[in-house]
Amino acid sequence: MKRTTEKNLMVFSGRAHPALAAEVADLLGTDLVPQAAYEFANSEIYVRFEESVRGCDAFVIQSHTAPINEWIMEHLIMVDALKRASAKRITVVMPFYGYGRQDKKHRGREPISARLMADLFKTAGADRLITVDLHADQIQGFFDGPVDHLMALPILADHVKAKYGDQQLAVVSPDAGRIKVAERWSARLGGVPLAFIHKTRNIDRPNETVANRVVGDVKGRLCVLVDDMIDTAGTITKAADALLADGASGVVIAATHAILSDPAVDRLKNCQVDEVVVTNTLPLTPEQQFDKLTQLSIAPLVGRAIREVFEDGSVTSMFDGHA
Repeated sequence: MKRTTEKNLMVFSGRAHPALAAEVADLLGTDLVPQAAYEFANSEIYVRFEESVRGCDAFVIQSHTAPINEWIMEHLIMVDALKRASAKRITVVMPFYGYGRQDKKHRGREPISARLMADLFKTAGADRLITVDLHADQIQGFFDGPVDHLMALPILADHVKAKYGDQQLAVVSPDAGRIKVAERWSARLGGVPLAFIHKTRNIDRPNETVANRVVGDVKGRLCVLVDDMIDTAGTITKAADALLADGASGVVIAATHAILSDPAVDRLKNCQVDEVVVTNTLPLTPEQQFDKLTQLSIAPLVGRAIREVFEDGSVTSMFDGHA
């Protein structure tokens, strides 16, 4: 009896964002594994893979978009199905980590839902996570296993540099807590000046902030306002207004995750910004598209990370040039 040691890469997709998964699979030179997936009358989800997955190196891609609880549950069920079908290793690929904003307790009797998410996927059978631009780096420590934290910054920053590199730029963080991210942006754009928005937030009113003042000199500069996500766009549009009021020549918004919950599209359309640059970690409906919006593909980044994991390479070297 001979035992084969050849590894078998298989890519699986949930139904939340099949276009992204198909693009990733195509870049890897493979096809998505066919599956049956549907809801029973009481809305319970059923998933079955239509090929043998025994001994495979499985990569399960699902974007945690609205209706987010439904797609997270489908993701968990897919992992469970792979575990029970004897997949050798299961890597969960979540371009957007659902519940990532609930990474700590602000007050008593609150959950830490980001930790619960990690526990759920570990219990379902996940061996490894791949995700993009977590809301807080500490979430990597919530999962009991390897976590590959990818950064969309090179994709976004290279677009900004190519389009606006001939102008006087400044990188602006929408709050003091994301200064480190802004510093990485500044370095990528050649050491341009930094600024941030001093803001206050009412913890009793989610998705609502008050942009108080600009800290830093932005007068006469095109400001690149960077954040990890745009949800209702209240914070980011107020920050853009504050920058323009402080003498900025223009504002470009750059964010990885375009959640765009209502009334985000209206706010962004009516805001006096030059461009809104996002990636396709989350799908956008036709109603969420507008003239100033540019969506860049995250698929090459995710595809390369999957290849590095499959070939036992270095995901870290994708960002700092060494293993």
